[in-house]
Amino acid sequence: MRVLAALLLLPLGCLPQARYELVLKGGHVIDPRNKRDGVFDIAVRQGRVAAIDRNLSGEREIDVSGLYVTPGLIDLHVHVFYNTAIPDAWAGDNSVQPDAFSFRTGVTTMVDAGSSGWRNFEAFRTTVIDRAKTRVLAFINIAGYGMISDMVEQGDFDPAQVARLARKHADVVVGVKTAHYRKPDWEAVDRAVEAGRLAGLPVMVDFGNFLPERPFYRLVGERLRPGDIATHMFRAPVPWVDSSGKLYGYLGEARRRGVRFDVGHGGGSFVFRNAAPAVAQGFYPDSISTDLHTGSMNGAMIDMPTTMSKMLALGMPLIEVVRASTSTPAEMIRRSELGHLGEGAPADIAVWRLQKGSFRFADAGGGALSGDSRLFCELTVKAGQIVWDWNARAAVEYQKLGPVYGIRPGVDSILPPRR
Repeated sequence: MRVLAALLLLPLGCLPQARYELVLKGGHVIDPRNKRDGVFDIAVRQGRVAAIDRNLSGEREIDVSGLYVTPGLIDLHVHVFYNTAIPDAWAGDNSVQPDAFSFRTGVTTMVDAGSSGWRNFEAFRTTVIDRAKTRVLAFINIAGYGMISDMVEQGDFDPAQVARLARKHADVVVGVKTAHYRKPDWEAVDRAVEAGRLAGLPVMVDFGNFLPERPFYRLVGERLRPGDIATHMFRAPVPWVDSSGKLYGYLGEARRRGVRFDVGHGGGSFVFRNAAPAVAQGFYPDSISTDLHTGSMNGAMIDMPTTMSKMLALGMPLIEVVRASTSTPAEMIRRSELGHLGEGAPADIAVWRLQKGSFRFADAGGGALSGDSRLFCELTVKAGQIVWDWNARAAVEYQKLGPVYGIRPGVDSILPPRR
């Protein structure tokens, strides 16, 4: 009892701590939110970042020297409502299974961009969100059944129902979405904004068809609120530069009033002729995202590292590419615990090789761009567990493991009889 009493009187920092379970050693850490850009060790305990320093040691140590280490990526725009069996629909066969595409690309959090609506969101949650190892969050579509088709009928927009579901599922719902609206009015946008106001959440708008009655400059200049998100920012129909090559003023004005701009590459929503002048004139995306679906993953987009590498090739600095793939998306969806490597944060970590060489990148319009760098994910950690290890850095030389490693005695193997 006297020993226990003495321990209780000690300062917390003097108490013995459990040894770190995992230490990534010697990587170049880029953590924009915490202003880290240098070589450090990262220690993990109980699924969280426990320390970032030099010369740390733990039960399991992995050498990542010569590689970059970042927070696990947040892909702000994906489609993963894959199990409805509806052909040619984003809420169906065009969606992908999240765990099949996340960890191998350094992504630990995916945000479904309105594949489901207020009528079928709970089915999406039960069958996908709650079963995935990837952290899946979601925008709820203002249309009742979400993105089953491109043609959204008026009358199925119910802001009150969207807000009700958003409150009920506040642990995974991060906003409201409208997409692919074809009519020449503002009904879908206005109802989505109303739902966002009722729920206290941001709205993401995929503008669909560009029509004279509702131009893009009015969307970002008048309709969207501070914190709302215009996705597919580098889509071909978005007007970016005037006849002299200078960015239109409405873009800067929209950003100053708080509107956010998301890449959302997709299968047809990214052209270099818009992205290049934007980056050259310092208008970087707030968030880099893929618009992942079965078409985009097999088209020019490919994956999140490729999309990030395109931004590098355009001249966006590496630290800004990481920021737009981690801490800023976390801020946009109001998940401040994600997207950084501060002590106590979830141990979601990506380890990268920045390959040097001659690379070519394609956009959605058939254009190409050459670059000398390409990001490749070597290792991913989710909640302290290694979930992707391309180069077997966490494995041990098999000769050191003994003659029966990998075998459960009496369960997996039956020895032949002696002769």
